Amino acid sequence: MFIDNVKVYLKAGDGGNGAVSFRREKYVAAGGPDGGDGGKGGNVVFRIDPGANTLLAFRYQRKFIAERGGDGKGAKCHGATGQDAVVLVPPGTLIKDVETGKIIHDMSENDGADFICCRGGKGGWGNKHFATPTRQVPQFAKSGTRGQEKEVLLELKMLADVGLIGYPSVGKSSILARISSAKPKIADYHFTTLSPNLGVVSTGGESGFVAADIPGLIEGAADGAGLGHAFLRHVDRCRLLLHVVDVASVEYRDPIEDIKTINYELARYSPELASRPQIIVANKIDVLDPEQVDVEAFEAFVKENGWELMYVSAATGQGLPEMIRRVADRLVDLPPMTVYAAEYAEEDAYVGGGKDTTITYDHGVYYVEGEWLYNLMGTINFSDYESLNYFQKVLQKSGVFEALEQKGCRDGNTVCIYDFEFDYVK
Repeated sequence: MFIDNVKVYLKAGDGGNGAVSFRREKYVAAGGPDGGDGGKGGNVVFRIDPGANTLLAFRYQRKFIAERGGDGKGAKCHGATGQDAVVLVPPGTLIKDVETGKIIHDMSENDGADFICCRGGKGGWGNKHFATPTRQVPQFAKSGTRGQEKEVLLELKMLADVGLIGYPSVGKSSILARISSAKPKIADYHFTTLSPNLGVVSTGGESGFVAADIPGLIEGAADGAGLGHAFLRHVDRCRLLLHVVDVASVEYRDPIEDIKTINYELARYSPELASRPQIIVANKIDVLDPEQVDVEAFEAFVKENGWELMYVSAATGQGLPEMIRRVADRLVDLPPMTVYAAEYAEEDAYVGGGKDTTITYDHGVYYVEGEWLYNLMGTINFSDYESLNYFQKVLQKSGVFEALEQKGCRDGNTVCIYDFEFDYVK
């Protein structure tokens, strides 16, 4: 079974709580506070699994929860850091926000380095941090902040330099099997290939390229006909397309019409994809009958559209070495593989949370509370200007300031968000 699109739930570990403790030793009647800090919660980390090419592993596991940080203890003992939850994904996986569909991260970026998607909560301070000359016996400590949580959509877009496209049974899988060590299922009926196949093609020495056989493209593929709707996304990253056609018309289809149909579907799915360079690979020349196929008209059509034409036979291997060399030469001059930039800003996790915000007024102070606000404040350094500016921007975009004004808050009024208090200024 091939799975390339799945929704998962992620939850980073909460930070451990700080401890309330006092130094107690022999001959020390009343030692000072020595409560340790809570440990940091574990992160949710995405990591590349080089041997995977499907999201099948997520069929039965859709939740990933990191370990909570340990609570602090006496004698200045800090709590343990929570263990990370590591999520293994195939190369080329996109991590998207479920609500907005925006790209959070492309797991082919930075050579597939680990990506922290949800950060663990910060450990709370022990009571030793709250001792002052006038408060020598603090009977309180700070709780740890909650770890981030979110639902994300994982979408696999295979990492292949070259994509083999074309109608079913034109010989895409046979060509891939001939030029690489891939072993796709090959049979003489339509939709034999039910999932994209990847193969590494050697061009001599340590060089080479990755080719993908993309199945199921027929008329209406962009609307979901055949298998094309499911697999068109896997040619998005391809730098070069090998458009395979049955030049011998073994199934009595016109190769010119086949090319027109497939390119039309590509253009409907993505005009940018349809504009990628193509090499027309005319397969099955070993059974070509010039009396049944107008080869001159076919060649004229290809030339008119500015495509390069190569004749091959997947059955006998004829023309395949020349095709490999030509593909390798073309790839040298083409731009690098597409890497999708992140579209999802960190504040997007909180914007829109205003609907879960409660505002109360008591003795001249407006109190603002909400689960999303509690989580947000754990990420803010209120002594840093940029961090504070980010906090203000999130409140603005979430509609908190607007809600305060609707409640009667005006310039100079005091606003308290948990333990952060400030004078409101529009």
